[in-house]
Amino acid sequence: MKTQLASATAFATITLGVLAAFGIDPHPVAAADDYPAVTYERLSAAQDDPGWLTYYRTYNGQSHSPLTKIDRTNVAKLKQAWSYRFPADLQQGFEATPIVNGRVMFVTTPKDNVYAFDVLTGKNLWKYEPNLGPESFKTACCDVVNRGVALYGKNVYVAMLSGDVVALDAQTGALVWKKTMFDPGIGYAFSLAPLALDGEIVVGSSGGEYGARGFIAALDPADGKELWKRFTVPGAKEKGGDTWPDGMQEHGGAPAWLTGTYDPASKTLYWGVGNPGPWLADLRPGDNLYSDSLLAMDPKTGDLKWHYQYTRHDTWDYDGVNTPVLAKIQYDGKDYDAIVHADRNGYFHAIDRATGKLIYAKPFVRATSVTGYAHDGSPQQDASKYPKAGTTIETCPSFLGGKNWWSLSYDPKTHIAVVPTLHACMSLSGKSVNYMEGLPYLGEGFEIQKEPGSKGYGELQAIDVNTGKKLWSHWSALPWNGGVATTASGLAFSGSLDGHLYAFDEATGKVLWQSPKLASGIIAQPSVFDVDGQEYVAVLAGYGGANPIWGGPMAKIADQVPKGGTLYVFALGHA
Repeated sequence: MKTQLASATAFATITLGVLAAFGIDPHPVAAADDYPAVTYERLSAAQDDPGWLTYYRTYNGQSHSPLTKIDRTNVAKLKQAWSYRFPADLQQGFEATPIVNGRVMFVTTPKDNVYAFDVLTGKNLWKYEPNLGPESFKTACCDVVNRGVALYGKNVYVAMLSGDVVALDAQTGALVWKKTMFDPGIGYAFSLAPLALDGEIVVGSSGGEYGARGFIAALDPADGKELWKRFTVPGAKEKGGDTWPDGMQEHGGAPAWLTGTYDPASKTLYWGVGNPGPWLADLRPGDNLYSDSLLAMDPKTGDLKWHYQYTRHDTWDYDGVNTPVLAKIQYDGKDYDAIVHADRNGYFHAIDRATGKLIYAKPFVRATSVTGYAHDGSPQQDASKYPKAGTTIETCPSFLGGKNWWSLSYDPKTHIAVVPTLHACMSLSGKSVNYMEGLPYLGEGFEIQKEPGSKGYGELQAIDVNTGKKLWSHWSALPWNGGVATTASGLAFSGSLDGHLYAFDEATGKVLWQSPKLASGIIAQPSVFDVDGQEYVAVLAGYGGANPIWGGPMAKIADQVPKGGTLYVFALGHA
């Protein structure tokens, strides 16, 4: 492994004229010299910070910025301030959110490289290249992606496909420590952005398609020592272990592969859990806890406070990992401190975050396997939609979900959630399978089709979280895989596979601005931040991820989308 101090020249597309046009000093500045420490206190108050300090900007998962300088009246004047093209050998999906502290931006690339930039000049301050071996990519089911970093103190934390979690010096990129959580190639991987809490760095494992028993773990930020570890599938003698056939718990999947959220007031960590293994449910009778569930945990011990299971005895790969967003809602005349969540199974949920009780669940795409929710909050599921070995069923949504990992954004003032949505159905054919370490553990074959009657595969839609009702739609023939960032000025930023970053009027869905054609499609979430009084919007463009591997007809209609990654930063030009 090596760390390199990189020059600003090799792949930067900045020019002095462009910088000058934005009133930016074109002479390089060693921004890291003034790097401010990221404390738990700053993270807890991140909503008031001008930067974008963590994956969802704030612990509550809202991906919402309080900034207002870019608004409905001037967003059409957004211009590219600078960009950075990454090396040509990185042709996979770019899924990281740009993280900004002070004037330093951090992004990760496929294969777990880390880059630091000076926001004002676009200068590449340093890069970290772990040079992972091929065994690290063997059991990465859905592209060799990385979704970003966590900041704590003066370190940067990265969880890697190889099973390593590393701490880097934020000012130099030098390796501070490395902790190996599992061996590569046996079924596990890390693809998420870690979550920094009070004296902890929390990570969750990938590997549900390989039967790797999911876990969530906390590490000491100072040295990587493991503080606690919770398996998402309970052991045979633990509470919930009897929801599995004896012996299947050890390879039951249920990964925890997307960053969770946190409530500093109640000191509760919320984390979503993915699909059970194997996919073919007929092989594992029972509810299969805690697959497809939301876990509420004590962040100091990993002890479970409560759980809510979105889908029981899942056979459709309806991971429950999608972001649990903290929101205050009013439903049927009652006020709730809630979790709102757009699930892979096609339902938009509101859950009481103190008790784990369902407030409501309403479909936001066509949903035929999960048909509704009972009065006690339990999902109602169509028994005819379970394939057996040698049989085939048709159902909606597809295993990629009504929404996959792509971040929605929630505006706490308007109570609007803007949700990237996928309209696809599937056939599933059951097949016999046995568990073998490091090999796919599915037991089902699949084909994807477009949802009947839909206007396209992709939709960006707005939902009133107080009612669960749709407010507006923006349709796309291509899948809409870009995450969303909203702002207090009433804007929603999201990118598409067509190679444009868009600014929508959050209230109406009207397109107020679109970027020039970018070098690739967008599947990442933008971030919005302020540095020295200038407001910026940044996003990574780089098509990849699950769709080109598993998307079938969705992959085919997008096969002309260019590959390769570029970081784009936009700002208002002078009037």
